[in-house]
Amino acid sequence: MAGYALWTNDVETTSIWFNTLRDETGWKVWKEGMPVLLDIYEKYGIKTTFFFTGYIASLYPGVVKMAQERGHEVGSHSFSHKKEHGLDVLPYEEQLAQLQSSKKILEDISGQEVISFRAPALRLSRDSARALIESGYRIDSSVASQRFDMFMSFGGRKKLNWLTAPRLPYRVDENNIFRRGGSPLAEVPLSATIFPYVGTTMRVFPAVTRLQRFLLHAESSWNRKPIVFDIHPNEFIDESGEKRAIERRNSGFLSYFLKDVARAKLKVRNLGPAAAPLYEREISFYMERGYTCLPLRDYCRQVGLLPA
Repeated sequence: MAGYALWTNDVETTSIWFNTLRDETGWKVWKEGMPVLLDIYEKYGIKTTFFFTGYIASLYPGVVKMAQERGHEVGSHSFSHKKEHGLDVLPYEEQLAQLQSSKKILEDISGQEVISFRAPALRLSRDSARALIESGYRIDSSVASQRFDMFMSFGGRKKLNWLTAPRLPYRVDENNIFRRGGSPLAEVPLSATIFPYVGTTMRVFPAVTRLQRFLLHAESSWNRKPIVFDIHPNEFIDESGEKRAIERRNSGFLSYFLKDVARAKLKVRNLGPAAAPLYEREISFYMERGYTCLPLRDYCRQVGLLPA
């Protein structure tokens, strides 16, 4: 029997072109990026999980409703995607506030319980598990086991925990989300083969992604690890008609060069309409091999990761 391919989507107001958060980009995500993604999923007859920040959901509730109406799971991407609101730097009570406010906003819009979560920029602290459980989440997909590019993004030091995190889905330790335990929170790690298996790698280094899909397929055939791909609707919009200046978000020269300048220049490759055929190529690879494509919620129920 073939394995599982879990296509996941992070929805926020981040502009890849401008390397910053913009309400105008959020509008383009809703009106331009989301329709492209949703049409791709409809073409292949698959359902996925969309993780929305509470901010974009409160700004444009229609962006949540359009995914829900197509049968996709609504998940939380915390409330804010601002770097100062990363869960790895917030004290426990402030983590709770971010998690609970996002959950309430999304549940008010969708009318359904929201149990799945992904942290903005995959930034977590060890006590994020307790905060997620207390806030009513039952699934997390923020750990990128054995991913080695952590120093290109915020929270790099704490992301060193990825190197030793379990590779297969697991119930987490309530006191350390990067370890197995007996809590009610399930972790479904994102796929990585040193490089992350995500839309950015797909667009910037398509040759790497071609190799990744064969390696991940071989691994899944061996140990049933699900393929977990992460993409953003803002990867399908084109803002290149607007003149840009790369915002400086880091004070140190090396951090500024790696996390702002180099990252911003690399990430615009194959941005916009060129991303769609690349993404369809990934989906087709697994569909042709009989993989089952499910939202995270349904996958966790099928394999027994959700407690009764």
